[in-house]
Amino acid sequence: MKSEAIKTKTDAANPVDKNSILKLLLDVGPLAIFFIMNGRAGIFYATGAFMVATVISLVASRLLFKRIPVIALVTGVFVMVFGALTIWLHDDTFIKIKPTIVNCLFVVILATGLYFRRPLLKLALGEVFKMEEEGWRILTVRWMGFFAVLAVLNEIMWRNFSTDTWVTFKSFGIMPLTFAFMLSQVTLIMRYQIPDAEPEASDAKN
Repeated sequence: MKSEAIKTKTDAANPVDKNSILKLLLDVGPLAIFFIMNGRAGIFYATGAFMVATVISLVASRLLFKRIPVIALVTGVFVMVFGALTIWLHDDTFIKIKPTIVNCLFVVILATGLYFRRPLLKLALGEVFKMEEEGWRILTVRWMGFFAVLAVLNEIMWRNFSTDTWVTFKSFGIMPLTFAFMLSQVTLIMRYQIPDAEPEASDAKN
């Protein structure tokens, strides 16, 4: 029993495992393909490649991890819809406004959950983090603010800069910003974290 406890603690102390790296690659892969194809063939071919890569990423996630994250699924649906409109109408405005609409949708979804006192972040992350209800509420409000900021940034970038600059921002700017935001929430999570139950005396002796 003691060896199992040590193994559990070791796993908890080393959250970056093969699965985490795979998930990161599945998230970043379509964006990297989007960036490369835009540089080589232009925004419309890049959009088509982005759509194909997104589908492959979702299928791979389902096969490897037996589930597709809700955010990835919602984003994937919008990639398909707005990507198809971009190619069909030959108008890159659709793929450019997609992030704005998706982020605004996430704000509305999270706000709706708070209104009905069912923080949706808890439903999505409750198995990973154990926090008090107040912690989930604060974290949800912060994520709403972050999604709103991303929507505003996207509008600024695609309306005021070239397509290549927007693609670069989308491919290499959003992910670092998201990681930085997630790291900034560690203190909040630790403050409201519900400690695990103490192991039983019999387990400690073993």
